[in-house]
Amino acid sequence: MSAHTGDSDAPAGEGGPRRGGLTTGEVARRLGVAPTTVRTWDRRYGLGPDGHTDGRHRRWTAEDVARLERMCALTATGMPPAESARLARSEEAPTAAARPRGADAARRASAGRRSRAGSGLQLGDVRQECRGIARAALRLDAAVLDELLLAAIAEHGLVAAWTEVIVPTLQAVGRKWETSGEKYVEVEHFLSWHVSGALRRATSRTVEDRPGATTVLACVPGENHTLPLEVLSAALTERGIPVRMFGGALPVESLVAAVRRTGPAAVALWSQSRTTASRPLAQHVAAMEWGVRGARRRPFVLTLGPGWAGRPVAGLARPSGLAEAVAALESSVYP
Repeated sequence: MSAHTGDSDAPAGEGGPRRGGLTTGEVARRLGVAPTTVRTWDRRYGLGPDGHTDGRHRRWTAEDVARLERMCALTATGMPPAESARLARSEEAPTAAARPRGADAARRASAGRRSRAGSGLQLGDVRQECRGIARAALRLDAAVLDELLLAAIAEHGLVAAWTEVIVPTLQAVGRKWETSGEKYVEVEHFLSWHVSGALRRATSRTVEDRPGATTVLACVPGENHTLPLEVLSAALTERGIPVRMFGGALPVESLVAAVRRTGPAAVALWSQSRTTASRPLAQHVAAMEWGVRGARRRPFVLTLGPGWAGRPVAGLARPSGLAEAVAALESSVYP
């Protein structure tokens, strides 16, 4: 899904605007604002493209986008839009005496590819989409955030979007509230909820069961971090693999019952913390058998998440990331 702008939205290169420049829709997605906001800044404050290309579509160069990024960074400090626009248009930085409070940090935030998203979020060297998603999350802008997440998934594919766009943004938000007295907890919850929704919309269909091909996904008892399993579920569904997702903190008895009832080809157990990673539980699930005598089967068991680090379970797979987990489960279903 892309922003409805009336412009032609062909993909841009990652390092910056392609030759000819970006469309208004592409600029809006990069900044994490609505296309109407970009047009308003152009019309009201003169922040439009400096040059014009042939035809009816306006194109934004790297310099044009940098000016808009300065505008975003300055308004994020609470500076009035008109003053922000004046500083964003100015080629010379204001003197220390004249510079409004917060402008120093905002101008530093907008410089270079290393981004604070205009808000103190340390994103580092990441894809450009991370900036826009972070800004939309910090503004609690649900409509723009949904659009940006779905656009990232559509452009890069689910696995790459998760690994290279969504995870770095989630980590930056998490670091922000950890270091600011938990002032940004609502942003992390907001972003996580919308990521979950985007994953469901990106893979809305449910794959029909096939005997011996189902994968069971569950958090271990006491573990409630479900988002990594949600993206794994979406990636497997995208590949036509039947999934039974049981979510957070599944009790031991319920996990065992689910495995017996489904007879899965594979079971993936997620643990975020070492306090929840139970090697005896993983070994018990791996030893479960079903089927007729002489042809009994056991599930292929994966231990996923940082909780299993330093606590390997002999004979069980422990993929290091989403792509590896998808590949391992796909090979267990289609050996």
